[in-house]
Amino acid sequence: MRLPAVATVLLLSSAGCVKEISSDERLDRETEFLQARGTPDAAELGKVHCDDTGDALNQARNVNRPETDRVISYIELYSSLLKRKATFDAAMTRNPDLNYTEGSQKLVAARDNCIQQAADVKVEFETYVRELVSVPTVQEIKGGNTVTVARLDFNTLRQAIDTLNPEDKEQLLARVLTTEKQVAPSGGDEEPAPRKRGK
Repeated sequence: MRLPAVATVLLLSSAGCVKEISSDERLDRETEFLQARGTPDAAELGKVHCDDTGDALNQARNVNRPETDRVISYIELYSSLLKRKATFDAAMTRNPDLNYTEGSQKLVAARDNCIQQAADVKVEFETYVRELVSVPTVQEIKGGNTVTVARLDFNTLRQAIDTLNPEDKEQLLARVLTTEKQVAPSGGDEEPAPRKRGK
């Protein structure tokens, strides 16, 4: 008789473990839900906005974080902004009345803000990615010797280029591949040594 009781306790305790999600993740889920349902109405669209990018942008800009983490932050933020912008575009294209209904000024302003935020983040993100492609290595001291290692994970850099999708995407990817063949791995999970950027 004890076994079902133990199982019940385990079930109840495990049910209490709920993963906290960030406001960005919650908004992404909401946006995906609206897209899956079809054209959102004005009330649903009113929940979509791009006013909450400050913290994510600060994370991406933080020069004290590993560069791989910074690039991932830029990828996630830019992708999130594109999704929200696409939600506005799709809704207002399919239902032009959303531009003229009561409260439409707020919707139009929110859409314009998403467009502007996405454009601003893209410029900053692309500038950083191009810097990483141009200067993809650093000098590290290991065992008393100076060795050239990658500044970040090359797969993450490739993902960033794919996300940005610039006109010269293939050339950028080719440069990353060439560099990858020439340098030592960045050390994986090892604690990085003090770095000196090679220009």
